[in-house]
Amino acid sequence: MEQIPYSHLEKGTFLISSPDVESAIFFRGVLLLCEHSPHGSFGIVINKPLELELPEEIASVDQLSNPNVGIRAGGPVQTNQMMLIHTSEKIPEQTIEICTGVYLGGDLQFLQETINDVSGPSLRLCFGYSGWQAGQLEREFFDGGWFICPASAYHIFETPPEKLWQTLLREMGGKYAPLSMIPEDLSVN
Repeated sequence: MEQIPYSHLEKGTFLISSPDVESAIFFRGVLLLCEHSPHGSFGIVINKPLELELPEEIASVDQLSNPNVGIRAGGPVQTNQMMLIHTSEKIPEQTIEICTGVYLGGDLQFLQETINDVSGPSLRLCFGYSGWQAGQLEREFFDGGWFICPASAYHIFETPPEKLWQTLLREMGGKYAPLSMIPEDLSVN
């Protein structure tokens, strides 16, 4: 008899926070799971836009030529660390493919070329990340803190970040679809 896996927690999965999660960064959060192993996991929040000025040596936000660039709060760990999520296949030696057409990595030269290319690839500059020790993410998942579904480039780069949480739950259907209609502030209900 073939044993069915208890979950599909793996690289390239969206972690969708349950409505019960109250932590500011994770409230209605959608994370891209970038690594998951017996030793631990890490992911990046992709639906929390971040307003900030980039240092001039990187780029001036006012002078971005690429319309496909967005800045996100990636998570509560090392919020001064910038990670690049993008659709470029040009630098395979510097990146890892997270899911079909979505890559993590790149250097300053790649970043500068990408943000100044009017027809450049889609890019998300994510500050910080989320990390879990061995077994911690599984416990949170089993406790109902996360829903999961396969990640896609379309949702990362095309779905408006403020609508991503609801959109994914609605598309998952079944018991998840009604959750997508819960108002953010339950006092207005």
